[in-house]
Amino acid sequence: MTTVVPLIEAHDESQYGAKAVGLGEAARAGLPIPPGVAISGGLVDLIVEGDADALERVMVLVRELPIPLAVRSSAADEDGADASFAGQHLTLLNVRSADDLLAALGEVWWSANSDSAITYRQRVGLFARPSIGVVVQSLLAPESAGVLFTQNPINGSDERVIEASWGLGEVVVAGRVIPDHFRLDRSGAVLDCIPGRKDVALRTLPDGGTEEEAVAAHLVETRCLDDAQLAELNALAARCEEVYGPARDIEWAFADGQLYLLQCRAVTRAGSSGPRHAPEAPPEVVTQVPFFAGLDEDEVHEISHRFKERRFPMGETITKEGAGAAAFFVIDSGEVVVTVHGREVARLGRGDYFGEVALIDEGARTATITAATDVVCFGLTYWEFRPLVQQNATIAWNLLQTLAKRLRTVQE
Repeated sequence: MTTVVPLIEAHDESQYGAKAVGLGEAARAGLPIPPGVAISGGLVDLIVEGDADALERVMVLVRELPIPLAVRSSAADEDGADASFAGQHLTLLNVRSADDLLAALGEVWWSANSDSAITYRQRVGLFARPSIGVVVQSLLAPESAGVLFTQNPINGSDERVIEASWGLGEVVVAGRVIPDHFRLDRSGAVLDCIPGRKDVALRTLPDGGTEEEAVAAHLVETRCLDDAQLAELNALAARCEEVYGPARDIEWAFADGQLYLLQCRAVTRAGSSGPRHAPEAPPEVVTQVPFFAGLDEDEVHEISHRFKERRFPMGETITKEGAGAAAFFVIDSGEVVVTVHGREVARLGRGDYFGEVALIDEGARTATITAATDVVCFGLTYWEFRPLVQQNATIAWNLLQTLAKRLRTVQE
């Protein structure tokens, strides 16, 4: 299904993903969440492919949200008790307007199709094409934020564990500070209170994005939650267990003195120019790849439509030797360095391509590829690449010839 709904109407996890449906349950139960919408995985696919009508359907609802925005992934198999994609799928904070949404959706979509996400999927037995729903919510400017476990995640004790810091809670999740640490029993009595060292806080920037800023010296080791706030968090923990069940991992924030629920999941066991079409690959990107040679105009158009633009800043690792494979790339601009076992073996530029070998045998990447400059690529994911080869004899034959020539070159 290709739909977008207010969070309170998000019921179907297969469409909107676990995060969106969890927030929908929270909204229906009257829990305090920031306003937002859920975008189905099918609709995200259409938007990333450049469907202007699909984008406008989303914009109608998103324009009603107070800005700035937080844009978060919500995959159907994300954040379950047996697998958590924390650190794999992207969250974009402080998207300054609805008009910036297209670029944000593209980045979230690619994060779910990155090498690291695919490697994780292989490791936890979820190696299937991801359906990436997206949650768009108004972004808070919290005084304090963090995480709350309704059951001790280390030893399973029947107690609340809270970690907190100043500003946005991502500094806690990412381990950028030593947060304040609290343990409460189920009645709310404080069992333990250890002030952390919270020397940085994540704040929003006027033009979008976030930056870390130094915390005032007198606040670095001052606890950021008082007893009344701890009592509110304990009450939120109890309410979340009523709605979702036991052993919950909760992200929360206090903004303007009010407590908000940002996310609740199972504890995992060990500057804008306005809306635009997402660019698809021009036909010459397809025709310059040897194993796409000899295709007719309709076939070239179909393949070019499946490619999606991806940008890498200078210095970013695009593929890592030994990691699982996620995509095949054609370079549109810029230069990359290819290294094997730490030794530079090649440099690639406009018109060159990489990544097809690992996509064919489902094996690990054979080289590390790093952006030597800012790089623009057009990428084709495993999920789109494999059917092309299986369904088109010309592509399959061209691919065999290309690999045979490469093998001869290696042997000479």
